[in-house]
Amino acid sequence: MDLDIAIQLMGSSLRLATPLLLACLAGLFSERAGIFDIGLEGKMLAAAFTAGAFAAVSGSAWIGLLAGIAASMVLALLHGLASITLKGNQLISGVAINFLASGLTALIGQNWFHQGGQTPQLSGSGRFLGVQWPLTETIGQIPVIGPVYQNLISGHNILVYLALLTVPATWWVLFRTRFGLRLRAVGENPGAVDTAGVSVVRQRYAAVLICGLLCGVAGAYLSTGMSAGFVREMTAGKGFIALAALIFAKWRPWPALWACLLFGFLEAVGIRYQGISIGSLQVPVQFMQALPYILTVVILAGFGGKAIPPRAGGRPYVKER
Repeated sequence: MDLDIAIQLMGSSLRLATPLLLACLAGLFSERAGIFDIGLEGKMLAAAFTAGAFAAVSGSAWIGLLAGIAASMVLALLHGLASITLKGNQLISGVAINFLASGLTALIGQNWFHQGGQTPQLSGSGRFLGVQWPLTETIGQIPVIGPVYQNLISGHNILVYLALLTVPATWWVLFRTRFGLRLRAVGENPGAVDTAGVSVVRQRYAAVLICGLLCGVAGAYLSTGMSAGFVREMTAGKGFIALAALIFAKWRPWPALWACLLFGFLEAVGIRYQGISIGSLQVPVQFMQALPYILTVVILAGFGGKAIPPRAGGRPYVKER
């Protein structure tokens, strides 16, 4: 493999890992507070549709991004209402959100744009285009360093860089702030937090809303950054892959980055090397496309039992009287 192909694969891996990373960090906030969220997929899908639709109508990717975040946060509040206020089953609530988003995006999309559930193709300011860093052409002439700077560091859209900055920001919030300490404590021992005079409900709602915010950015990236519009079911299981990455990372932000990059790399390999042959054996295209999902199953089977989730995760908190 030569340098150019390696750089292209790494660049593709980074772009493909971006929605996974944002969704993984979204789940990290929610599950650290004790709220399991199977509905990452649904929130991303709703955000992708809403962002693509509003970007197509307004001609602005930024308006699409804000609309996508709003749609995701509405579903996040719905999940919070069901699992925190009404103390319902968190897994069932998440699954319901996935079904709700899948049905509504198809129905509204068909009735709004009459294109089989898709939105019109986006172009110009309706998309987040790549950002060229300073001196790209000049530095690009330098051997080795130039191609890395020109094709790997530079050229991504702003949401890719935002996702990367979210990793240290998440680490700092969770492990260096009072809010993060309380949030983690709520996921481990909500009774002790309540005894200390901190509202468990407020902390959990804050975590759920942060989850909705990050899922909104992830979904908007799919339709306005990585693609040029929304197509039906375009998340294609990315929310569940993000959950697998979260388990693999053991609910920590920096390992979550590497786990998502691994999934992104496998997807990039699957896209680039479709139809390859090993000797006289033709590798099926479907096998290459299934690589990220195969890894998801392997991780859940091999590491699911070793990863210890927050102790109060998945259980509604009932205040003792």
